[in-house]
Amino acid sequence: MTAPELYSASHRALQDAFDSRRMADFMQAAIVHDAFDEMETAFVASRDMFFLSTVDPNGEPTVSYKGGAPGFVRVVDPKTLVFPSYDGNGMFYSMGNIAATARVGLLFIDFETPHRLRVQGAAAILRDDPLMAAYPEAQFLVRIDVDRIFVNCPRYVHRRIKAETSKYVPAAGCETPVPAWKRIDLVQEALPARDQGRAAAAGGLITIEEYGAKVASGDA
Repeated sequence: MTAPELYSASHRALQDAFDSRRMADFMQAAIVHDAFDEMETAFVASRDMFFLSTVDPNGEPTVSYKGGAPGFVRVVDPKTLVFPSYDGNGMFYSMGNIAATARVGLLFIDFETPHRLRVQGAAAILRDDPLMAAYPEAQFLVRIDVDRIFVNCPRYVHRRIKAETSKYVPAAGCETPVPAWKRIDLVQEALPARDQGRAAAAGGLITIEEYGAKVASGDA
């Protein structure tokens, strides 16, 4: 799949309205490229989260947060990266969009430095990828053929310090806790077979109100 042109007529209209066409052309020539260099590869490997944008068959966009242990996104060669799909809410919304349209955008951010990197490309879902063994509890992997990489100015990135790693990130040799939403009484009949009955061992059923209180307190 060929990447679309970076600038369309609508981009050019705004660039001309604000006298930025020359800068836009300079930026495209200076920073937009199609292969990871060593610094970018190391930056991606250091991240424990990123934002993923996808587009559904009707052209509707969505953005989702993806988190894991540092290194869960891997640059496997200068034009390819891989990340796992872990257990979620069962909608497979972003992943279904990938299966349908392939086009993705990824935004990696270091909130402490700060620094950010954009990646665009065509993605595919792979259930038998050789790297699956490296990702405990992964349902499948997403492999992206990259066609654009570029750094964004970090001036509007608010500096933040990480408090802790999520206890729900899968790790080899550790049992991942049951998320609180899978204990809600109203969702029990809708849960996949593999999750039926797990609420009892995780502390019992809770009401939707109790779940809301957990979310508000950061204990979900």
